[in-house]
Formats: sequence, C-alpha cells, structure tokens
Amino acid sequence: MVPNWRRTARCWTRSPASPETAAASGTVWSPSRGDLPLIRNSSRAERLPPALIVCGPTAAGKTAIALEIAARIPVRLISADSVQVYRGMDIGAAKPDPRTLHRFPHALVDIREPEQGYSAAAFARDAADEIRVAAAHGRLPLVVGGTPLYLRALRYGLDAMPAADQALRAEIGREAAARGWPAMHQRLARLDPESGRRIRPNDPQRIQRALEVCLASGRPASSFLRGRGPDRLVGSLMLVVAPADRRALHRRIGQRWAAMLETGLVEEVRGLLARPALSRDAPAMRAVGYRQTIEFLEGRFEREALVDRAAAATRQLAKRQLTAFRQWTGGLWYDPLNPNTIDRIINRVSRFGASLGGAC
Repeated sequence: MVPNWRRTARCWTRSPASPETAAASGTVWSPSRGDLPLIRNSSRAERLPPALIVCGPTAAGKTAIALEIAARIPVRLISADSVQVYRGMDIGAAKPDPRTLHRFPHALVDIREPEQGYSAAAFARDAADEIRVAAAHGRLPLVVGGTPLYLRALRYGLDAMPAADQALRAEIGREAAARGWPAMHQRLARLDPESGRRIRPNDPQRIQRALEVCLASGRPASSFLRGRGPDRLVGSLMLVVAPADRRALHRRIGQRWAAMLETGLVEEVRGLLARPALSRDAPAMRAVGYRQTIEFLEGRFEREALVDRAAAATRQLAKRQLTAFRQWTGGLWYDPLNPNTIDRIINRVSRFGASLGGAC
C-alpha cells in the first residue's frame, strides 16, 4: 500500500503518523533514519537539504521511475542530464515529451541554447539552488539523470581549473599541426591516463584543453573533476537504476536508437546544423548519438549503419556510467525489469520522506 501524504509547515510527511496506525494500515513505519541506507558523512560544511537521487546508465528507465515517484509523492524534479539542458535537442536526448513536461515540470531542462554550452560547475550551482527551492516549498528534491560528472560535482564540488592560457593553447595547437591529434592524445594519456581513457583521440578541443590544464597546473586534468570537498548530500537517498542483465540493457539501447530514428532524429540534427552560430564541434553536438548522426549526414556511412554505430557508442557510455556509479558509496541498486521494483522503490522513498517529516 502506498502511504498518503499530508502537508506540514516545512515539509511533506505521510499518514499514518504513528507505529500503531501504520501497522493497522499495512504501511511501513520508520521512526528514524537508522534503517535507511543514506549517504553519510560527518562534515557539515555547505550541506544541502536532503534529496532523492535517481541515477543509472542511459536507457535504464530512470525517467520512468522518477515519473512514477512524482505521480505519488510531492517532489520537485531536477534533471541531471548534460544534453537535456539544451533547447532543440529533444529526440537524441530522450527528453520527456511536452505533455509529460507540462504535467511533471523538470528543472534544468531546456535552459540553454546549444551554442552556449553548459558545465558541471554550472550544474552543481544550479542544482543546489533548485534543491534549496524545493525544500523551502516543502517538496522532496528529486534529482534524476545519468551524468556522473554532474552528480559528482553536485555532491562534492569541483576544484577550480586554471584559466585559459592563450599562449599555451597556441603552442599546443602548433604541436598538433606538426604531429597530429592522435599523437597529442597519446601525450595526454601519458600525462593523465584517466583523461586519456575518457577523451576520444578524434576530439581535438577536449584534448587541447586537458593538455593545457595538465601543463599549466602540473597535475592531471582529471584530478580537477573528482571533487575533493565535503559531501554536500549527507542525509540524501541515492537509487541506482540498472538492469541486472547487461544484455537486457544493450537491447534497450538498440531499441531506443531505432525508435529515435523513426521519430525524426536525423531531421532534428539537420535542423541544428542549419543554425549559423552552431558548430558541429560544439560540446552539445559531440553528445553520443548526435555525433554519429552528424557523421551520417556528412556521408561517412549509410543510414542502415547509424543505429549500430549510435548504439555501440551508447553501450560504451553506459559502461562508463556503471563504472562511475559502482565507485559511489551509499547507493541502492534496483533492476527496472523486476516487476516488484516500482513498489519497492515507492516504499523506500516513502520511508525516506517520513524520516524527513519526523525531523521537521
């Protein structure tokens, strides 16, 4: 049974409001947070109000679960997707349709033009503001998305990277012109193996910036992305949504890309490329799926190969996402293909919300 919710002065709690009435109604009662697997840390610096985090690899079903929660519990949905921030990038970003967004508004969706760009640091700032707004209005902040760098930045913050050094950038550019970007990628991999694995050899802009940071700071560029500050999400609940069977996830990825082509992905990308100020090399256009569609429009391969190439790139992305989320502490893993998952998640979230209500 899904508990009913009642409004208090500062937050949402749920009825029944005692162990006795809970037992009579068959709901789960949690008088404290002691039995909840929360994100824990002793530091209190820069702490944000407790939030619910729903994360996982692409195509796992995060959005569907977040919407199920939003239909039953008063939440404020906050997107943590590095592509859904851009207006006009809808199909390839698997953005909820307009009707869904009207019924369940998502903060941090459609907040930038693709020409503008958006960073993990900007997300951490904006998402923190949205979490505070949700708490101030008595709603549970629900952060949903699959961009590990964004979520890590929100949780731990980011070290400030060195400012752009035009002279150093020009020097790297001259070396690249003489040796080629694959050789520069090899140099980056020696200086910063983590960035070498994360950045593709055919991505000159990111190679150049990573090398610039390494050479200017004397430390790996990837070290600035790890977040060394105190945990700001202490007391939050993190749910990781991922099929237990990797093959099932791969099938979902393939099906998603086939559906995207059928619903107009190529036309969407063609329209984006027609924008005078939007370069094909802009960070937004390097997103998985968009990059492969651009290559198709450039005539590098036939349409029949587009789904296979986009799906293969997405499988690699999902692998990196899973690796990142496994390294996090405090997450509860749920298989979206298990028929009991939704009820288990709603029950868990209800207990989490009740514990926050008891603290108000």
